[in-house]
Amino acid sequence: MKNKKLWIFIGIIVLILILNHIFGWSSYLGNTENLKFLENMVQENLVLAIGIYTILTIISCVVLALPGVTFAIVAGLVFGPVLGTICCSVATTLGAMVAFVVGRFFLQDIIKPMAMKNKYLKKWLFDESGNNEVFILMITRLVPLFPYNLQNFAYGVTDIKFSTYSICSLIFMLPGTAMYTVGMAGLADKENRILYIGIAIVLAGMVIGLGTFLKKHYVQEEKNEG
Repeated sequence: MKNKKLWIFIGIIVLILILNHIFGWSSYLGNTENLKFLENMVQENLVLAIGIYTILTIISCVVLALPGVTFAIVAGLVFGPVLGTICCSVATTLGAMVAFVVGRFFLQDIIKPMAMKNKYLKKWLFDESGNNEVFILMITRLVPLFPYNLQNFAYGVTDIKFSTYSICSLIFMLPGTAMYTVGMAGLADKENRILYIGIAIVLAGMVIGLGTFLKKHYVQEEKNEG
């Protein structure tokens, strides 16, 4: 049964990769030259543009492994600071949720051994008490202990509740998402450039400061104790 699930998942991935090769979905997010497509669609049909961006982001989160910052950059350039932040937060959270489900039902035997090799994740992700779930999500989202895309799958093989994972991921990914989205919107908007970049700098200070605090007081302490 386990092998059957794995082969089903592999088949789905191969199919998506083939379709991506044919239709070039990832190029719309990975190549800035193709952003004109979405920018024009925003003017013509905003709902459809948001839908396309969301679907492409979900696919990229689960299969194409594009860097997380890519989604925020695209959202900032195409949708602006406010709508872009909302769209990116929702889309990346949905992508993380899908990856979580995939990890839980298809990739238990592959992801868990990989996660267990990281001593921080071994201690925190597989803590059976369930007392540290919110803290674990906060620290792993703000401190780069593990690749972002692999994190989403790794959470799926833990006992953490899907609702807790989804809500906390949305909350703790939001500051970083807003930082990049607002910053990119500022680069694209000459009239409000100073305002948007100023907001992005403040957000960056908060994200870096909190991440540094968590790393110093928890990650490095774990390292010293080990």
